[in-house]
Amino acid sequence: MESSDENMRYQIFNTYVDVYSFDETVHKIERIISERNPTQHVVINASKVNLMQKDRQLTEIVNSCPLINADGASIVWAAKKLDIPLKERVTGIDLFLKLVEISNDKGYRIFLFGAKEEVVAKVKRTFEEKYSNLKIAGIRNGYFNEAEEPEIVNMIAQSNSDILFVAFSSPKKEFWINKYLHQLKVPFVMGVGGSFDIVAGMTSRAPVWMQKKGLEWLYRFFQEPRRMWKRYIIGNAKYIILVYKTKYFRKKHKEVGQ
Repeated sequence: MESSDENMRYQIFNTYVDVYSFDETVHKIERIISERNPTQHVVINASKVNLMQKDRQLTEIVNSCPLINADGASIVWAAKKLDIPLKERVTGIDLFLKLVEISNDKGYRIFLFGAKEEVVAKVKRTFEEKYSNLKIAGIRNGYFNEAEEPEIVNMIAQSNSDILFVAFSSPKKEFWINKYLHQLKVPFVMGVGGSFDIVAGMTSRAPVWMQKKGLEWLYRFFQEPRRMWKRYIIGNAKYIILVYKTKYFRKKHKEVGQ
């Protein structure tokens, strides 16, 4: 059963997190789709929080989203340190796959946008082989220039989709979705990052035991150390410092208020 929206959103750093469970999040998304009001979904993790410390526009976009889930184990850890009653992670990849399954069952039309042409085409074939009733309204690779954007937006708007999955990296996906949200005319728009690559078999996801231990970042680092060292080694150190600074200042604020 879906929880009441009252007192479900908590401030964390300079942003917010909604403390819905995975199932509650799915129920809320189904309601969003039924209401047909274009909605941008976003998840936060350590990397995105770090980006938001120096990018005001990104912060404003994330904070304007009606639904903000905790994607990373880093957010769950911070929530415990900061006394935020977060129930569980709602990872982007798990939510993406669940929504595809639900779309097959309930007849939602989905649009796949992003990644290389061969990757998004493989994702389409993979889903069609698995789900016999799935309605894929369209696909489009993620390589384009600014002059092509109006044509892409019109193509998506004409597709009559219920869900749009955007496989760009952050913060590009947040900016692009925010810019065109209402022109796209899609009730639920979700950035899914590298999820298409995982579905297409181009990259692999961490083993379940690493997911449960919050070590997916380490698995990704070992896969691409040269590309990921700055994000995970330096980025994680900055994030840990931010968590403890936030905890300290919250404690001082409480002491002053007493």
